[in-house]
Amino acid sequence: MFDPTVFDNLKVAIENAVYDLDNLDSRINITQRTDRLEMSVMSREFGVQFSLREQPGVIAELQLKMDLNNLAAEILEMEDQTPGCSLLLYFDMKIREMETQCSQIENILTDIWKPELRPVQTLSQIYGEKTSTYQNRIELRFSRQINEDQMEDISELLEHVLLTLMELNKV
Repeated sequence: MFDPTVFDNLKVAIENAVYDLDNLDSRINITQRTDRLEMSVMSREFGVQFSLREQPGVIAELQLKMDLNNLAAEILEMEDQTPGCSLLLYFDMKIREMETQCSQIENILTDIWKPELRPVQTLSQIYGEKTSTYQNRIELRFSRQINEDQMEDISELLEHVLLTLMELNKV
């Protein structure tokens, strides 16, 4: 019989909470969903992208990942290890004024999340296109892994994501 892993349990909890925000609460629109098993390195990845229904300019993406070491620690029940998953959070948006807006974005993320690790903003532009906008991919990294002990924190995490989307749409 199949025994769900930490990854499976967290994936289902996150997926249910996000889909409730879309289908029941009508607060977001889900724009993409991924669910991967990477056979070459035996890792798992789940991701979901969404934007606010009333303000679709900024997209949030949650990624949940579990690598081979954590998967093996769980399946083999290694007593000296606590299996867990990595949680990554991204925001994608267009900006025009690099210095001003990137500073505002960092302040917003710092105020809302109070992260241990500084947010990473990666700007891109298509070479040869005459445009005054940049695509900003903002990564919020967490310094520790999560497991089923953090399952109750998912709704609070999503409320922080929604607040961040609202604030980033004002930039």
